[in-house]
Amino acid sequence: MTASDYKITRATRASTIGLSILGLLFVGLLLFPMTGDRSTMRLVVEICYFLALAQMWNLLAGYAGLLSVGQQAFIGFGGYMMFAFVTYAGLSPIMSLPIAGLLTGLISLPVALLMFRLSGPYFAIGTWVVAEVFKLAFFEVPALGGGSGMSLPLDAVRAIASDRAGRELIIYMTALAIAVGSVAMVYLLLRSRFGLGMTAIRDSEIASGSVGVDTFRLKLGVFVGVAAFTGMIGALIFLQKLRISPVAAFDVMEWSAAIIFIVVIGGIGRIEGPFVGTAIFFVLREVFSDYGSWYLIAFGLMAVAIMLFAKQGIWGLIADRYGITVFPIMRRVEFSDATALRVSSSTSKVTE
Repeated sequence: MTASDYKITRATRASTIGLSILGLLFVGLLLFPMTGDRSTMRLVVEICYFLALAQMWNLLAGYAGLLSVGQQAFIGFGGYMMFAFVTYAGLSPIMSLPIAGLLTGLISLPVALLMFRLSGPYFAIGTWVVAEVFKLAFFEVPALGGGSGMSLPLDAVRAIASDRAGRELIIYMTALAIAVGSVAMVYLLLRSRFGLGMTAIRDSEIASGSVGVDTFRLKLGVFVGVAAFTGMIGALIFLQKLRISPVAAFDVMEWSAAIIFIVVIGGIGRIEGPFVGTAIFFVLREVFSDYGSWYLIAFGLMAVAIMLFAKQGIWGLIADRYGITVFPIMRRVEFSDATALRVSSSTSKVTE
């Protein structure tokens, strides 16, 4: 068999169709502000940042095997850093977003060095404890409003755009860029050798280390990178809300619980999973939001049902049954027709 008898590919017909549909959806969202109302635009912004948060947590837990329930620490920290730079350094809120992400990545470095001394459920609980420490720390910072929080200065709000419609358009486009950027970053990372190393660590850290994967550096890089991107998303969240407080910024139910629900329901360890989970999350929220506690009960029942009957999530169930992949990551070997015929003939003779 020669090199001309086969070729290595990633894309499939399903992935080509799926990516084309996502491309058309992206174009539609770009054009949506021309005809859409403000309330729907704000909903799209919320969907975008939940999708981005879910992609980051999926990269952390689904691929690198780092099960964190304390991502609200980085969401809140990023939000507070944006408020601090806008209030005391006079920076534009939009310019403050990447700076907030960078500082969040830096603060996550000592956190990672501490958390990596733990493993399994101890790591998960440890990240939650760190988030609570962050919350208590910001309660004690009077310059940032202490326990009551603070609002974004009016001059800073006007600096985004002169009118409300302009501000909402800029925030909308920024949220769309962050959502697309999060998906693209995860996709490109997983197609690289680092993605292969992360998958190996998730399957067996001991085995991956034995074949030369630098597990510590790889996990550290993923943890810090995810924290930085999460911090930038947190800054965007509270830019839209125009107000921040420790209780709202570091709420485990509002952020980590919802993110974990989205990824688990959609399909952990798959890029498509957060898309499906985010859609289900917002549909359930819209349907049950008027029924009080039934809103949370519906989420809980669905999560339990998925974990019992489809541990790989809804998208995982679909992908395993029908072989559909929207984001092609794995390499595939395709044989030419003549080669496939020879292999089939040889197999038949051996069988006989």
